[in-house]
Amino acid sequence: MITTEQVQQVIGTTVRSSDGDKIGKVGQVYFDDVTGQPAWVTVATGLFGSNESFVPVDSADVRDGELTVPFSKDKVKDAPNVAADQHLSEAEEAELYRYYGVEYSSAGTDTYAQTDTTDYSKTARHGDDVDDAMTLSEERVDVGTERVETGRARLRKHVVTENVTKTVPVTREEVRIEREPITDANRDRAVDGPEITENEHEVVLHEERPVVHKETVPTERVRLGTEQVTTEETVSEQVRHEEIDTERDGGNRR
Repeated sequence: MITTEQVQQVIGTTVRSSDGDKIGKVGQVYFDDVTGQPAWVTVATGLFGSNESFVPVDSADVRDGELTVPFSKDKVKDAPNVAADQHLSEAEEAELYRYYGVEYSSAGTDTYAQTDTTDYSKTARHGDDVDDAMTLSEERVDVGTERVETGRARLRKHVVTENVTKTVPVTREEVRIEREPITDANRDRAVDGPEITENEHEVVLHEERPVVHKETVPTERVRLGTEQVTTEETVSEQVRHEEIDTERDGGNRR
């Protein structure tokens, strides 16, 4: 259970469940009018803390600057919808204790059961001793960001076949007849042999043909990267604050 001295430390701190899940932040502390001890806290839950759920602090504990309650996150978020106004009525109090599985007649301290008019008033003292001054409070919007997954990107390669046309020069040998006249220089070879004969002479012909050879070579490396792009978004939320009215006998108000 939190003490009166710990109230100022608790307001605005994170509330965690018995499993360590973050539930929300402490909005208000409610005191027992009879004992003056903290009895309930409201936990701001939902989008931007738009909802307030009541949680009993009889078994709550302050650890490392945070408030731990012996209930799950869903249990607190699904608590009966009770308006966080100046007081809890007896019926609202009984409904909340019933929801949290606590006997109303034995809840908290004996003070709760000693009177039929027990209620809990919103702290205006934030843990200070009761005096003749009243502290005003206001809600302030604390807007942050959270990192969420929006999608995934992946690289995939596939094979594309295309035709490549190249021109390459090729050489071939062709037969042509060369004639040379008889001269004094070649006469001896020309008349060597029989005068009239049949003969055959063979020449081997060659040609070049295109030969295709393929090889696989790396061309570039590709990877996925991310970059941060910062934009601005506008959010709106209602906040409340307390104001002071003075009232004198006779109905005059200032």
